[in-house]
Amino acid sequence: MSQTGLISPDAVKREMNPQPMASHQKIVNNPTLFWECLRNFHSAVGAKDTVPVIGGKDLDLHVLYVEVTKRGGFNKVVADKKWREVSSIFKFSPTTTSASYALRKHYFTLLHHFEQVYFFKHEVPMFDEGSCFKAEGRISAKFDCGYFVSLKMGSEVLNGVLYHPNQQAQPSSSKSGAQSCNAIVPYYSPPISGRRNRRRRNGDPNRPKPNRSGYNFFFAEKHAMLKSLHPHREREFTKMIGESWNNLSPEEKMVYQEYGVKDKERYQRELKEYKESMMNTSSCY
Repeated sequence: MSQTGLISPDAVKREMNPQPMASHQKIVNNPTLFWECLRNFHSAVGAKDTVPVIGGKDLDLHVLYVEVTKRGGFNKVVADKKWREVSSIFKFSPTTTSASYALRKHYFTLLHHFEQVYFFKHEVPMFDEGSCFKAEGRISAKFDCGYFVSLKMGSEVLNGVLYHPNQQAQPSSSKSGAQSCNAIVPYYSPPISGRRNRRRRNGDPNRPKPNRSGYNFFFAEKHAMLKSLHPHREREFTKMIGESWNNLSPEEKMVYQEYGVKDKERYQRELKEYKESMMNTSSCY
């Protein structure tokens, strides 16, 4: 599904990067200056100025910024799988699980845009007043709360997620088994062929959807990403995703395995409600 539209200059102006207040080297050497620049930056772009807590302690964003940019920036650390190495700098308690994942998440949320301006010195192109430019968008996948989308502006392709605004979780009922809006990735049910497919089509549509494993969630997330990046290489996706899964650290795998545990709890709860509803229906006859 795709659609082409016009983006107004006003929308572009809201995305203009603020000018850096100091050089990258100065904010690396001066934590006080770093915090002043970061707070000013967050205020300019309308972001929340928060300090995350990991392992019961405030995360030192200055140290995190220094260590990540020292290794080439966010994308380089991701590509080189250096988050565990960055995590070791903070000396978290052994009981702090998924520290590498938490650092990656907080860096992306609070420092990635800041890094683009202060470390890479990226600037958004200026546009003339009253002008518009064409952008082509494509929905690559749908999930419970929104869509995975890609947007092409000239030669640049942007990927992201659109959420339904203020969508409220629907209460689970015994018949519908509705899911709460808490999935973060889409799930693609593999096609079932032959006799098994006919049996499923003739089954009860009200029966809850089977639970998904942690790997199912990982597969769906990576499949949506690969489909937007390499639309003509789908036959290779299974192998590529399997290799990516095997290369994850135990902490990174745990994140997806927790999704699987929660989905299993969801399935058991909805299956119990479903069976109770079936018994109540039978007793009426």
